[in-house]
This record gives sequence, structure tokens and C-alpha cells, in this order.
Amino acid sequence: MGLCVADKGLYLSTLYQLWRFEDAMEPGQLAAGGYDRLYVPQVAYVTGDLDIHDVAIDADGRVVFVNTLFSCLATTSDSHSFVPLWWPPFITKLAAEDRCHLNGLAMADGRPKYVTAVSRSDVNEGWRDRRRDGGIVIDVDSGEIVATGLSMPHSPRIHDGRLWLLDSGTGFFGTVDVDKGTFERVAFCPGYLRGLAFIGDFAIVGLSKCRENRTFSGLELDDNLAARDAEPRCGLSVIDLRSGDVVHSLRLEGVVDELYDVSVIPGVRRPMAIGVKSDEVRRVLTIGEGGA
Repeated sequence: MGLCVADKGLYLSTLYQLWRFEDAMEPGQLAAGGYDRLYVPQVAYVTGDLDIHDVAIDADGRVVFVNTLFSCLATTSDSHSFVPLWWPPFITKLAAEDRCHLNGLAMADGRPKYVTAVSRSDVNEGWRDRRRDGGIVIDVDSGEIVATGLSMPHSPRIHDGRLWLLDSGTGFFGTVDVDKGTFERVAFCPGYLRGLAFIGDFAIVGLSKCRENRTFSGLELDDNLAARDAEPRCGLSVIDLRSGDVVHSLRLEGVVDELYDVSVIPGVRRPMAIGVKSDEVRRVLTIGEGGA
């Protein structure tokens, strides 16, 4: 699910854990196969199945994640599943009920600034009845809802002073005018969109195939794909922010049908990560600085 690059490491949320990976390479060193980053799992927080979505690191180096099951922002704990940090004002109780499907987190100056949710529901899984147009953007500082009428929005990000997000239920990538509360469509991508990162004048968007269940059905995305005689795909689209054109794309075939998050590692061309259950993880040994 959530993926976050931080200094020499990265964080990855899984079914019931939040993992921190660290790069085992020295500057200028290459691993076998020409890899210029070798991410090794180092620390795991056992959170339980919180349905963690977006993950970020704040200005103090603290992990902040979207705890979707409990409809809040949270951080890790050495003794508990999580510590709640913030929740929308309309959520009257922290309960394991996924009431509004809080999912996306946009950071600004090292602090949570905006979040996305599929609805403003305050009942158990109430968001499922508002998938088509109940989506909202919330200002974390004020608790105010600054945009409405979205369809299952995901991946809010601030880039060049503007708030961008994926209106996943329609298939459009675009910007939000938080003063007017409007969403401006920039580009359509043929898939259920989740995962957004930027580098310079380009956005990298993750696309997923649509699940054969009620979560992804009955959305405007179906009509938009049909109007363009297109099938949903899994992969990446690179969008030029100056023109809104898709200038590059990558399709993923085989067992992978969905992506959730996308991150950019600046200056890195060929990274790899070692799996937590792989045979390799037993044999990668590094020595930290120390003294007698």
C-alpha cells in the first residue's frame, strides 16, 4: 500500500505491518547486477490490519500514516498498534469501522496539510454508498472541507504550490482550487488511479485494473472508458504538466492488477529491495559505525 522515500531509506505499509527499509550501499557503490540502491528491511512495526494507506515523514522524522480503518491520521508506537494524531471533525468516535475511507495525505513544510476521503460518513462503511460523488478534501489545520463532489479521490500532493490529486472514480488527474473548492481536470488515464509523484514538470501516475466487485463498479470511470473505447490497465503514466499530455507509459502484465502508490528516488536509476521472507535477507550483512 503506502510507500514513502526518506533519506537513504523507504517505508512500506503491508497487510498488518509498517516496514522501514534502509539502503545498504555506500556512495558510488554498485551491487551485483548494477543496482545503485539496495534496500534491506530493518525495522517492522506490527500494527495489525489497519488498512494503512498513504505514509509520510514529518519535519521531526516521525512516521505519519493514514489509518483508514479508524478514520484518522496516526503514528507508530513501541507498545501499541498506533497512536492517533488527528481525525476529521465529523468523525464522532475512533472505531474500527472505516467510516469515511480516509486514504490520502498531502504534506506541506513537513506537516500534514490536506487529506482525501471517499465521503463524510460517520457510520460503519458508510462511504460505500457515496463512491460516485461523495469524495472530499479536508484541510487538516482547520478541519474544513475545501472541496466536494469528487469520486473516490486519492493521492493528494502539493507540487509547485498547487494541490494535485487523482479523482479515481472518474479516471482524471488534476488540481484542486482550495479557495473555490473546484477540481480542474488535466489528463485522463485509462485505469483506476492511485499513486502520484512528481519530478520537475512531470507527474507519474499509477493505474490499476478495476476489481470485479462493487467497490470499483458503477463509477463514471466506466462511462469514460467506454466513451474512449478503452480498457482499464495496470501500469504507470507520465504526464507533462505543461500540456497535460501523456508522454510516456508503462504497462504491467501478469499477476499484478493493481498499484497503490508511486514514489520518485532522485538521482537513482536502478534500485532494488530485498524481500522480508527471501533467502537473500539472511546474507546481507552490514556494520554500523562504532568504537572500542
